[in-house]
Amino acid sequence: MTTAAVFNPFVPSYRKNPYLQLGRLREADPVHFSAALQAWILTRYEDCLAVMRDHATFSSDAHNARGQLAEALQQQRRESPVGDVATVLGVDPPRHTEMRAIVNRAFTPRRVQALRPRIEEIARELLATAPVTGDFELMTGLAQPLPVIVIAELLGVPAADRGRFKHWSNAIAATTNLLQTEEMQATTRQAVQEVVDYLGAFIRDRQREPREDLISVLVAADEGGRRLSPEEILAFAILLLVAGNETTTNLIGNGMAALLEHPEALARLREEPDLLPVAVEELLRYDSPVQGLARFTTQAVEMHGRTIAQGDVVLCMIGSANHDPAAFVDPDALVLDRDPNRHLSFGQGIHFCLGAPLARLEADIAFRALLDRWRSLSLAEGGLERGGTLLLRGPERLLLRAS
Repeated sequence: MTTAAVFNPFVPSYRKNPYLQLGRLREADPVHFSAALQAWILTRYEDCLAVMRDHATFSSDAHNARGQLAEALQQQRRESPVGDVATVLGVDPPRHTEMRAIVNRAFTPRRVQALRPRIEEIARELLATAPVTGDFELMTGLAQPLPVIVIAELLGVPAADRGRFKHWSNAIAATTNLLQTEEMQATTRQAVQEVVDYLGAFIRDRQREPREDLISVLVAADEGGRRLSPEEILAFAILLLVAGNETTTNLIGNGMAALLEHPEALARLREEPDLLPVAVEELLRYDSPVQGLARFTTQAVEMHGRTIAQGDVVLCMIGSANHDPAAFVDPDALVLDRDPNRHLSFGQGIHFCLGAPLARLEADIAFRALLDRWRSLSLAEGGLERGGTLLLRGPERLLLRAS
């Protein structure tokens, strides 16, 4: 296929609005090879869905990858203080099946729903000092600290150390840039080493004296006589630190930015707060916190006339799939009660996000708390600054004008 379509996520306009460029790519070249990234870029819903569901062909294990990007990813793993320890996110069956069964115990629906009163309390406490009228910076005031506090409390981390956790989370999340500078890699290694030292002591303590926290649950969890090793618990805790913080922070930030851009939708939510669970699904679709995920082919694959070789890196662009007109009616419109809404923001298949119930709950509570706190919300002039990486999208700053 010959095409003039180009994928360039490094231009400023892409960070501001990736959907224009992804839309052109989706129409003209849905299986696009990016020379800059040395990866295949998939932008259509059905293609991304098929990849997520076919873990045998499209592996989550970077050991199956070849090429420049794959080598960089594997080098990062080797140099990490965690080393090459398996996590539920980066292995295939049968190891994935065992690990998923164990960690699922930490995120049962009953356990997550039991957190609602405490999360509501945290949200109220964070907003208690916010001005009754005037400007309020959402990201530092609510969107960032809320998930940090929740994850920290789940793990058993003292309140005094939450700031360190957020720093570690930011540094490790930067790895989703895929192509990192040496400085970025050094910062990430230092952050991971610090969190390894910190959580390693936690794990050893819980082995000696279990408590009512997530680390204790993981230490004790047994699946058919198989338990997680201390190294695997540590790797999972680090994964949770990033996945449980960055994605939910972005969900709250992206969601509120979308509502401020659509004041009629914000007004409707104020009038119909029971619509929030459905609205959260649409906010997830409309501007997904996770814009893409990587897979590695275990054999050659033909897609839309292109040959993806064994060992190639495939990036499923979730944000693009969620705006595919073949899957969603009027996909660029924000429709709070959209039905059906089979978005891919939490993935699909065996790697469907195990923290999805918690992210949904935290977003629901955050939006309710904001609507309860103020009668009117708007975006302050110049109040939105975009951050994020190639695979994660969220505001760096979101200044609300409240009254």
